[in-house]
Amino acid sequence: MAETAPAEFDRMFQALADPYRRGFVEQLARGPASVTELAEPADVGLPAVLKHLRILEESGIVISEKVGRVRTYRMQQQAFGAINQWIEQRQAEMHAAFDRLALLMAETPEEKDH
Repeated sequence: MAETAPAEFDRMFQALADPYRRGFVEQLARGPASVTELAEPADVGLPAVLKHLRILEESGIVISEKVGRVRTYRMQQQAFGAINQWIEQRQAEMHAAFDRLALLMAETPEEKDH
């Protein structure tokens, strides 16, 4: 997997920081949906929905396709691949640090209370 630039991560995390956009992502994770279908459960107007969807698309999380008058959005297949890889790397580093600490603690004799 190619390295993701810090600016790309920033755009993705900023896009996911908004609860409406996270709701759209949750809905799209279940399958493609039209703008109308996405706007239906949202508590905002259609212009705001379109703005949120544009941000998700610019961040690489969703893609859209227009057929006739209907624009349909769906999740980008590898939308979270880079984020998952980044998180896995941080977890591996953290586990390695705890493993080193456990080794050090095992090698250090315990002091007895007097």
